[in-house]
Amino acid sequence: MTRRVVITGGSSISALGMDMDTIMENLRGLKNKIVRMDEWDKYTKMNTRLACPVSDFVSPDFPRKKTRGMGRVALMAVTSADAAMKLAGLSDDAELRSGRCGVAFGSSTGSVDALLDFYSMLTTNEVAGITATTYIKSMPQTCAVNIGVFFGLTGRLISTNTACTAGSLSIGYAYEAIKYGMQDIMVAGGAEELNPTESAVFDTLFATSTKNATPELTPAPYDKNRDGLVIGEGAGSVILEEYEHAKARGAKIYAELVGFGTNTDGDHITQPKKETMQLALESAIRDAGISPDAIGYVNGHGTATKQGDMAESWATFNALKRAAPISSLKSYIGHTLGACGAIEAWTSINMMQQKWACPNLNLKTIDPDCAPLDYIMGAGREIDSEYFMSNNFAFGGINTSLIFKRL
Repeated sequence: MTRRVVITGGSSISALGMDMDTIMENLRGLKNKIVRMDEWDKYTKMNTRLACPVSDFVSPDFPRKKTRGMGRVALMAVTSADAAMKLAGLSDDAELRSGRCGVAFGSSTGSVDALLDFYSMLTTNEVAGITATTYIKSMPQTCAVNIGVFFGLTGRLISTNTACTAGSLSIGYAYEAIKYGMQDIMVAGGAEELNPTESAVFDTLFATSTKNATPELTPAPYDKNRDGLVIGEGAGSVILEEYEHAKARGAKIYAELVGFGTNTDGDHITQPKKETMQLALESAIRDAGISPDAIGYVNGHGTATKQGDMAESWATFNALKRAAPISSLKSYIGHTLGACGAIEAWTSINMMQQKWACPNLNLKTIDPDCAPLDYIMGAGREIDSEYFMSNNFAFGGINTSLIFKRL
């Protein structure tokens, strides 16, 4: 017997804002937050100078004892999780230590600055820069572990360090932990801190945008004249809870997570494969027990790379069997890597509640090589639908799909 899983809280930190009212206002303002990073001019062989930092990020006044082992990525993760827990009314709940509440959280990596201290040791033969918290800040599981310790969680801990699917995979695995009875509550999401090395990864693949003089014009997902992605940063969290448990404590329910699908291409690490991407979406639809026609909107991965946009769009079209409405938040805040799946999921839930979907910014001429989907343009779209889908895809051929239902 399976159990229903609902969302009782959430939070997002990005250049769009740190609260959903601000985020929705900025989305409706139809302007992206991409900036030129003048300090990156020193990297002479890196082509892009564009990024999307969270320049106004200020963490709450957490106790020093709890934050000393946090780098920026973990601090954003904990800040987001704390806001989500407060929204869910769970911050001080005794049940957090019952063993029935766990955490699933991921990022591409830990804090790079902390890793530099280890690299320095190998090049200088000095260990002076290494402290008791260096590894804690740099370890891949830093977000999940710090959230667990911060709230005193004693349930399952799942760390998904799967790049661009870290956030969505965390949500999916948390959903399964509750659905199949292992947990009652899960804190799930993803985070990423901005570092030029992340842009360099894509720059070496000629996948970054180089419209350095016109940051407002890029990225342009699904556009014929796009020139690549832009890296951003942030964090997103959702609180998943078993339906009857949430009802019993009188929690507000923002949505029900009804479908989750994930698989891997098993083919190429950096070349997406539309056939297996399609299978992941179809798996989520089967899990939800609905017809593809029921899905009223798709929040696409939409990185603004040629191969990525093509593969994703055809996978979506073939899975849904129609020209479904689709848009990408990455046209506003760039690609937040490990954070994007959680940021996009929570934002999709709020757009579903408001019966409105944001448009694709900078989309002027739809790429004829992309599938014939209904790419939302202009001022956005009023969409009154019970079901929204949110999809993410990552290096390694890791594919994820989440389907949310409005209650």
